[in-house]
Amino acid sequence: MLAFVNDFNPTARGIKRCYVAENFSPSTIHAWHGHLKEAKGVLVVSGSAIVAVTGMTDTVNPDHTTKVHRYVLSARQPGVLWIPAGYANGRRALEPNTKMMFFSTTTLEESSGDDYRFRWNYWGPEVWQVENR
Repeated sequence: MLAFVNDFNPTARGIKRCYVAENFSPSTIHAWHGHLKEAKGVLVVSGSAIVAVTGMTDTVNPDHTTKVHRYVLSARQPGVLWIPAGYANGRRALEPNTKMMFFSTTTLEESSGDDYRFRWNYWGPEVWQVENR
């Protein structure tokens, strides 16, 4: 398979590192975590996934009613979802062997001091429900 994502310019976005993540199974929900300083791009390189993001102004008790934006990303239609600083995000694979590449604007050391985590259902479990078509 050959896929192009030519409109994503990592240099212009200030990318300092990238990494690939794969969940153990499609039922695994990796959420929620956020950063006030770090921004990141997400590209599904195999399979498909739900990626959800929501604004995060309070790192201790974020507003439960903040609108959650859900995206279904697929390697069959490659594109990079950009998550700005100040957002919490999470992911759930929709099929086995889903791999996602992340592009981060911070080093690992910078990110570790800017990492805020919340339980998977903090913004409601319905965020992660799979919709049948």
